Amino acid sequence: MKKNLIILTLLAGVVPTLLMGCERNDTPLTSTPEPVAVESAPPPTPGTETASGETGTLQIVANGEDFVRDGFTSKDGWKINFNHVYVNLAEVTAYQTDPPYNPESGSQLTAKQQVQLDGVKTVDLTATPENPSPVVAEVPAPAGQYNALSWKMVKGTEGPGAGYSLVMDGTAEKDGQTLPFVLKLDREMAFTCGEFVGDQRKGMVSPGSKGQLEATFHFDHLFGDAGAPADDEVNVNALGFEPIAALASGDQVNLTRTELQQALSTADYQTLENLLPSLGHVGEGHCQESTSS
Repeated sequence: MKKNLIILTLLAGVVPTLLMGCERNDTPLTSTPEPVAVESAPPPTPGTETASGETGTLQIVANGEDFVRDGFTSKDGWKINFNHVYVNLAEVTAYQTDPPYNPESGSQLTAKQQVQLDGVKTVDLTATPENPSPVVAEVPAPAGQYNALSWKMVKGTEGPGAGYSLVMDGTAEKDGQTLPFVLKLDREMAFTCGEFVGDQRKGMVSPGSKGQLEATFHFDHLFGDAGAPADDEVNVNALGFEPIAALASGDQVNLTRTELQQALSTADYQTLENLLPSLGHVGEGHCQESTSS
């Protein structure tokens, strides 16, 4: 009897110890954290996903250069200053191309990635000292090098560019005469451009960072540049401002493209039409103008 009591006493002391050991072994090695409320991210912009999910931001700007910001003198001596230069941009698309697209080769653009902006954006190229290159848009974009850019200049549907693709509003001065002018052009054009050419490389987007591309507009191609030699291509081919000034009525010029066609000589109007496709560049890089009306 005593022997049985001793055994029972020993078991009573051992069983709790064994049970405690089982409880420690059943405890998970890592704990499950409490659920944390996370705001759902907005759906990605179509075309911005990559296999790795690495994205950055692509900023696209429009640049009328110092010719628009600061003014310039035409090849025939008119000092031109702009109050506003409105362009209506649509279907602005940035591309990662392979092989690199050369607009002068006649080859097709082959994109392995692209980002396109929705809608029509009216941009005033005159800008401000604080914003020398107006921002067209900033969009999420897959990381990589964007080495091609395309856009259309279209007739606006509202605002200062309504009904026109390009509106130039400024003053021209020569020999003591000051001539306000507004030229409203409704020709629609599509530009497809290669890699940006300039002092800084553009179009690089790294994960989590911002890259920039630029649509550039060369207005010296229309009127020439007195700062360049007379036999420079930009002056040889340019219309100049004198044919426009000759159309002044009431000490000002306010004409549409149709009115210019009627008022200019056939040769001068054709020169203007031939020059318009040369407006679009990417820095000093060239573009192909493929469609127009």
